[in-house]
Amino acid sequence: ASSPLYNVEAAVQVAHAITVHAVQIDNDYFTAVDDLNNGADELGAGHIGEAGFAAGVFYLYVCIDKTMLTENLQNDSELVNKTLAALVESMTKVAPTGKQNSFASRAHTSYLLAEKGTQQPRSLSVAFLKPIQGQDILKNAVKSLTAQADSFNAVYGECYESNCDYIGSVDETRGSLNNVIKFITKD
Repeated sequence: ASSPLYNVEAAVQVAHAITVHAVQIDNDYFTAVDDLNNGADELGAGHIGEAGFAAGVFYLYVCIDKTMLTENLQNDSELVNKTLAALVESMTKVAPTGKQNSFASRAHTSYLLAEKGTQQPRSLSVAFLKPIQGQDILKNAVKSLTAQADSFNAVYGECYESNCDYIGSVDETRGSLNNVIKFITKD
């Protein structure tokens, strides 16, 4: 930051992921033993602890300024497309590695909507100000999200020139991650 030569304007904005429904936090009370403790010096557990955890369907908003990314990558269109493909694939398929041995959280994205255009982008997070309820949280969340997009479009006009989406769930499969990557990398 102290050297203007290395200052680069960020080309990607990532909002905090939020659950689309009310979440119940559960606690995992655990103990860990020291297998090498023969009881000569100390007795008892090596560690006693508690970890909070929850499961949820999350909404994540990511905004990519492709023009800025292209400038940041010295107008190398091949590198820009590789970067976009890697970003989209990683944000849809890669889970944080913390606590994987305890919780094995390896979820993939079940619904993705990509919009492309030159107008002001918009987050659709307000679709979840009222928590989603019901037996099929994912289906109801997608319905709420698309209804919010339709409402914004009716009030402000479409903020995109084109869009592409996919859904991959037990009840419905439509589109694909590869189609979204092709859509995003296409000029």
